[in-house]
Amino acid sequence: MDSITLTRPDDWHLHLRDGEVLKAVVNHTAAQMGRAIIMPNLKPPVTTTAQALAYRERILAALAPGSRFEPLMTLYLTDTTTAEEIEKAFESGVVKAVKLYPAGATTNSASGVTDIKHCAGAIAAMERVGMPLLIHGEVTDNDIDIFDREAVFIERVLKPLLERHPALKVVSEHITTRQAAEFVAQGPDTLGATITAHHLLFNRNRMLAGGIRPHYYCLPILKREEHRQALLEAATGGSPKFFLGTDSAPHEKGDKESSCGCAGAYTAPAAIEFYATAFEQMNALDKLEAFASLNGPRFYGLEPNADTITLERRPLSLPSHYGFDDGRSIVPMMAEEELAWSLKR
Repeated sequence: MDSITLTRPDDWHLHLRDGEVLKAVVNHTAAQMGRAIIMPNLKPPVTTTAQALAYRERILAALAPGSRFEPLMTLYLTDTTTAEEIEKAFESGVVKAVKLYPAGATTNSASGVTDIKHCAGAIAAMERVGMPLLIHGEVTDNDIDIFDREAVFIERVLKPLLERHPALKVVSEHITTRQAAEFVAQGPDTLGATITAHHLLFNRNRMLAGGIRPHYYCLPILKREEHRQALLEAATGGSPKFFLGTDSAPHEKGDKESSCGCAGAYTAPAAIEFYATAFEQMNALDKLEAFASLNGPRFYGLEPNADTITLERRPLSLPSHYGFDDGRSIVPMMAEEELAWSLKR
């Protein structure tokens, strides 16, 4: 197979940041994706509908002329989010979901949920109006090993949540373990999951073997090979419950290459090429369109994009960095390496 034509994909989990970083990264995604669910963990976080609408305008203003990319906005759930704010967000038609970060789980999550019981009213409102809850599924207790956080979250938080709110639509985001893949596959139709390209392509050896590689440090952290294989099987197995979510997370190079580096892999510039590489490993390129372009819209109750993209079997060399704003730079995943697939421009 020398080319693949797909319905234009969407990214159901994306970090764009704000300010100069937003301007530097948004068009990497817009060149490939029709839409993206935009994460709200800015400083300060996007906790109200008014803030989400203002952030959307800043994203639209940063797009290249003629771009048809559509940002789909989210609210950042806190212990004090009200049912009234959820209803206002839903009525806006622009805010498509609400994001739950356990406090301290990842970048800019300090304002996150300390106990999901505090959010009962807001979650009940989401269930009532049909707004999805997007979950960073990890516990943050100091006594839980970082490699076990996701599995523990399923037992302690996710299972009881689904039992309390059987009609609530939930996305378990960026799943990384066999336990999560199996739980989603066996769960109700209201439960879906996004899977990143980096968790499909790499296990934790990529980050740790032969020296610490900070540009592969992400949260949830890369896991053992058995978990990567389980994710590959889930993504390529044909289930409509799994769909593309890059969790592309830009950080300035110095913030990654430091004594306490930030979590996140910047994958947006070659997102669909990364996924094609992973699917080809499983001889499953015929399953890529459903995962990348159809399953997500179906879960969110949207139509697939009307146009297409084409991938060609042509080498793509990733640059060492993307420069912006007076000498600052962002390093992409697999910098200075080559992929077999390229998006036809």
